[in-house]
Amino acid sequence: MGWIEFIQELFTDYTSRTVILGTIVLGVVSGTLGTFAVLRKQSLLGDAISHASLPGIAIVFLLIGYKDPLLFLLGAIASGVIGTLWIRGIQQNTAIKSDTALGIILTVFFGLGIVLLTYIQRLPNANQAGLDSYLFGQAATLMMKDVIIMSVLGGISLLIVLLFWKEHKLLIFDAEYAQTLGFNTRFLDILMTSLIVVAIVLGLQTVGVVLMSAMIIAPAAAARQWTNRLSVMIIIAALFGAVSGIAGTAISTSTKNMATGPVIVLAAVFIVALSFVFAPNRGLLFRYINTLKKRKNHEHTPN
Repeated sequence: MGWIEFIQELFTDYTSRTVILGTIVLGVVSGTLGTFAVLRKQSLLGDAISHASLPGIAIVFLLIGYKDPLLFLLGAIASGVIGTLWIRGIQQNTAIKSDTALGIILTVFFGLGIVLLTYIQRLPNANQAGLDSYLFGQAATLMMKDVIIMSVLGGISLLIVLLFWKEHKLLIFDAEYAQTLGFNTRFLDILMTSLIVVAIVLGLQTVGVVLMSAMIIAPAAAARQWTNRLSVMIIIAALFGAVSGIAGTAISTSTKNMATGPVIVLAAVFIVALSFVFAPNRGLLFRYINTLKKRKNHEHTPN
């Protein structure tokens, strides 16, 4: 399928249109909130949260006995928030470092989720079919109601970011100064972490538990190479996230038996690679050219 056929199918085929809209929403939300995670040096937190959300999905299914995307979403958010609180509790009340705490929660929650999924697969209930798709995502199962839910929750998250823009900006670059000004830094920290949880959970059905952290990190990491301004970085990260979703969907749609989620992640990583090489000021190519210029100037400078 070429690009012309893909664009035509986007407007005529229900599944393609739904998937592309869902991945665009996911890319914009994850790129925006991922910017805060990257700048706050909490990239690994996204990985821990995505894995911690799996037990919530399994527990919700055990309680209701059928697949409901909205309830799964709420269960995943609850599980992710609990995992995050446990991480912070370990960091604050023990001598264990943050990376170790992240690793503990990631493995414990993910292991619990796998055990619960294995148990569910053995139940005499036909409704559990396809539940394991949350591991690696299955974008083709997206329905328009799922996209609407993603858009509403994503829109609320972005609105909260806008409302607390100055506070979060100050928290990123000078948390101690923000505290001296009387801001409740603990509340702001929990609020932003909760928004990152929401962004991760929104992508579980599309990208999956295992790969969703890449959608939080990659667009923001790529955007960081192009600018030093927070507002511009957020716009670029959102754009890169949306482009990754569109490109990944186009490639997977044009190729038989290719999963959409992993291709979206690969598209995001490709954008990161391009940014690392070609971005002005920070790109490897720019640095190499700059080094050559300095070397030439040094050679032509009289002793």
